[in-house]
Amino acid sequence: MRASLNRRSFLTAAPGAGALTLAFLGLSQSQAKAEDVPTGANGAAPPGFPRQNPELVQSIVGASHANEERVRELLAERPELAKAAWDWGFGDWETALGAASHTGRRAIAELLIANGARPDLFTFTMLGQVDVVRAYIEANPGIQRIPGPHGITLLSHAKAGGAEAEAVLSYLDALGDADVGPRNDPLTDEERTAHVGVYSFGPAESDQFEIVDRRGALGITPSGSFYRGLFNQGEGVFHPAGAPSVQVIFQYQGAQSIAATISIGSDRVRAKRIMG
Repeated sequence: MRASLNRRSFLTAAPGAGALTLAFLGLSQSQAKAEDVPTGANGAAPPGFPRQNPELVQSIVGASHANEERVRELLAERPELAKAAWDWGFGDWETALGAASHTGRRAIAELLIANGARPDLFTFTMLGQVDVVRAYIEANPGIQRIPGPHGITLLSHAKAGGAEAEAVLSYLDALGDADVGPRNDPLTDEERTAHVGVYSFGPAESDQFEIVDRRGALGITPSGSFYRGLFNQGEGVFHPAGAPSVQVIFQYQGAQSIAATISIGSDRVRAKRIMG
């Protein structure tokens, strides 16, 4: 059996091997010991080390929707956060630059790009770069129909760009299919109320999610996570915003929902309605 050889075992494999290796690396014994354990502000490895702290990742993606001052603070300490992406739930991934793009925050977008963020079609659309947008679409016919984060259409990004994106807006509007959102069959007030409540899929308090009616639209809020809008596909089937392949399938007794199954690929989570 072939033995694996990691850094520590190599340094202790033979007399003199460690010192020889340290000399080759230009390190003293004391330097190697001091650097062997990475530390955070409190003397311990930061959360997720060596990956970026997930709280900071979520913070910059959230702040990039509107809070330029907070974005600057985070980038001043960790410029690599400009490339950060966050899953808001069920696979609805959003980059910091994606957040700035669909909310029309030009200054934040330019700041993120200056720190290494990677612009895409949605960013160029919001920024009003019509020649770039046209070249994208001519090279990839139909790409204008692909939605951005949360299912937001490409045309909506042009609208978010304001006056500086009017040329892009006119171009996309002429295409006729750059503003096709997800299916969302209307529900009556009574139908929405029939779904609202807390659903449990396990014994722990965290094993729950809530179906809520927010401003006349249904949404799902998993325990400890974020609200996601639900799009009605008919026959008791919904999908969360930005995740069209995920299904939330309700079971009914009469007109009232009594349970819901969340289907994510081969994973199934069935939850019983316990409140509401």
